Amino acid sequence: MDSTTTPVGSTRREATRQKLYEAAVTLIAEQGFSATTVDEIAERAGVAKGTVYYNFASKSVLFEELLRHGVGLLTASLREAAEGTARAGGSRVDALDAMIHAGLVFIDRYPAFTQLYVAELWRTNRAWQSTLMVVRQQAVAVVEGVLREGIDNGEFSEEIDVQLTAAALVGMVLVAALDWQAFQPERSLDDVHAALSRLLQGRVSGRR
Repeated sequence: MDSTTTPVGSTRREATRQKLYEAAVTLIAEQGFSATTVDEIAERAGVAKGTVYYNFASKSVLFEELLRHGVGLLTASLREAAEGTARAGGSRVDALDAMIHAGLVFIDRYPAFTQLYVAELWRTNRAWQSTLMVVRQQAVAVVEGVLREGIDNGEFSEEIDVQLTAAALVGMVLVAALDWQAFQPERSLDDVHAALSRLLQGRVSGRR
């Protein structure tokens, strides 16, 4: 946030929370949630242990807020990609393509967070499960909105299952990006985007 319009104390606290987010996500990705201690998070962030508890009531609360923060950033990047395409006069397919690119950029920038997010989607016994479902829906809803706009203006078929298609598109980007980073790291972001773009535009069957 702009420090010219935000109180200095608030800006400093946000900077501290950002350090704690980055420390927590890295450690948890390396060794798991249960094995990660508050002491380790504080040490990695370069702050006192009391600073962690000043900002978050517990390790679980820190992780829950980390999920909110990370998915919030992803949602904002998807929304900006869609809105930017609309301002430029692009189609809804163009908007979806721009969102795929934005998603890949986000995952490339925050790979540890993405790994944690995908892993947590499969767990049902976490205290933050309800929060995760809420923030997940916020991200998927941006894609749903673009699909509905495309249906309304005749660009997409009315037979499209909006909810499932939106979830499939988000899932495609997440899984493809993780596979890219784990098993095909030599490929560029633009190369991966081009492959997913061809899927989106139905250009994988070839010409007959």
